Amino acid sequence: MISVQAKPAAFSFDPARTALVIIDMQRDFLEPGGFGAALGNDVSVLQASIPAVDSLLALAREQGLLVIHTRESHLPDLSDCPVAKLEGGKPGLRIGDPGPMGRILIRGEPGNQIIPSLSPIDGEWVIDKPGKGMFYATGLEDRLRAQGIETLIFAGVTTEVCVQTSMREASDRGYRCLLIEDATESYFPAFKQSTLEMIIAQGGIVGHTARLTALRAAMNEERP
Repeated sequence: MISVQAKPAAFSFDPARTALVIIDMQRDFLEPGGFGAALGNDVSVLQASIPAVDSLLALAREQGLLVIHTRESHLPDLSDCPVAKLEGGKPGLRIGDPGPMGRILIRGEPGNQIIPSLSPIDGEWVIDKPGKGMFYATGLEDRLRAQGIETLIFAGVTTEVCVQTSMREASDRGYRCLLIEDATESYFPAFKQSTLEMIIAQGGIVGHTARLTALRAAMNEERP
């Protein structure tokens, strides 16, 4: 077992039963011209998380953890996208509309891809999800159970929406959850801080949080 200095208390996990989950580090959210920008957000705020996510991914690969990448995405015919969600954003720049990187949040389009520096490699899972959470309509839970996964380490964007939703879904399913604080970001810094506080409130009601340096120190200390 590995023990990490975390909030609200130390967090222990078995690497053999742990997966790193990187939520929605897609061009549509992180680059100009994507859905995030279409909603009126400054995407440069999210880009601040990229170095930490990149380092976390390298650490997970080095340590042999299962790595899972998610993409918020929809079928080209939008049959998996409810009207309420289609109404988000500005007219002409909504899900399915043509944008600078292809149709916005549509599977297979350039903007829907994970940013190049974090591209999945062979053996890593890529989960296309039509909702905010990673379990809805994805079949992920069955795959995790089959793999014997008990603990999930989270990173990605945005902290208060897809990351938090996925963590809460995971917590409800009995997974132990750790969010790496500097490997997640929000378009709204106050929302990120509030989410971190909500996660660890009441003794870790949703999960734990830790800095990347703490995770790296713990994992390197335990290496044979």
